[in-house]
Amino acid sequence: MIGKTVTAAAMAVALLAPVVSVGSLDGTIASLQDRLRAVPDDWRSSASLGLAYVAQARVTGDPSWYPKAEGILARSLRVNADDNVEGMLGLGVLDLARHDFSAALRSGRRAAALDPHGAEAYGVIGDALLELGRYDRAFRAFQTMVDTRPDLSSYARVAYARELVGDVRGAERAMRMAFGAAGTPADAAWTAYQLGELAFGSGDVRSARGWYARGRELDPSYVPNLAGLAKVAWARGDDGLAVERFTDVVSRYPSAEFVVALADLYRATGRQVLAEQQDDVVRAMHALASESGVNVDLELALFDADHGDPAGALAAARAEWGRRQSVHVADAYAWALYANGRFARASTLAERALALGTRNALFLFHAGMIRFELGDEQGARRCLSAALATNPNFSIQHADAAAITLARLEVGR
Repeated sequence: MIGKTVTAAAMAVALLAPVVSVGSLDGTIASLQDRLRAVPDDWRSSASLGLAYVAQARVTGDPSWYPKAEGILARSLRVNADDNVEGMLGLGVLDLARHDFSAALRSGRRAAALDPHGAEAYGVIGDALLELGRYDRAFRAFQTMVDTRPDLSSYARVAYARELVGDVRGAERAMRMAFGAAGTPADAAWTAYQLGELAFGSGDVRSARGWYARGRELDPSYVPNLAGLAKVAWARGDDGLAVERFTDVVSRYPSAEFVVALADLYRATGRQVLAEQQDDVVRAMHALASESGVNVDLELALFDADHGDPAGALAAARAEWGRRQSVHVADAYAWALYANGRFARASTLAERALALGTRNALFLFHAGMIRFELGDEQGARRCLSAALATNPNFSIQHADAAAITLARLEVGR
């Protein structure tokens, strides 16, 4: 029975985020491996082990777990290819983690066909559709998931959908429902971080700090809440504390997002050599992810556009736009075009990025700088004002540039 016992927990964490400790996953993985040594054809345990490997990759930030997950999930489906819902869901979760969203959609639909009443399949389907830019269908899938099983995972997806369409208050309400549905301190710590991110993204540093701190109290091992507190320190002007906290974060949880933040902090405080060292770490992390089957073109497009490789940024953005046309890819493509001086085409893509009404200060900054280069001072002023009104601390690298450019426009006006 161990395979069935572990499936629910492994599925929840793999579908949602790293909300369990490394220690508990280590125990789960060891138990499943023991089970499969004793009963090699236990396809349910193989599927559960594959999901646990995906969860381990997220918890540790180590993508080398993904090929292991692929192998054990393939083994599960070889033993039972007919009604193996767990194995098919596992493939969908793995595809999502590797950013192969078309494959994830196929796997999710197959899982839903095998079990039309399973909420997890609609989570996979909705996530895949969302990343592919098929928003109406994604939102319907999330609604089906909520109707099937209202819980932390489904409420969190509703929150993200509402945030995408600019309904930040609705997103906060849904995420508070997710917080209320959290079954463990680890679940609650993850949800507190999401609430902190919503608050920080809306410019409410005080509320963000409260949620990040609460998440730290609930589960000190969940590192992103410390990263949130590092952002709060930077927003409040304490660069030294921000560097200290981000250094602690990246030593414990090597996420490219947090390493980039540390690099940008070093650069902003005049420590160019240390910044370049962190840039090299980010490039190595992207290479490792790619070797493990993860598509990182979206991340590469933004990173290269901001860090001196405009040609690489444009190549990555074009490749990703050919796969999916979401608002996030539209924004990255626009910024890559901007870095290459192709402002007219960039403007079209920037408008696509804002088409849902997403209140994302970085999207607005990108659009404003593109309009500025096109000589559209009114449009640039509108976008940059909106970016800073939404969140004056939206980017360690770009917030000052937004304020300076807007000040220049106001003087010219």
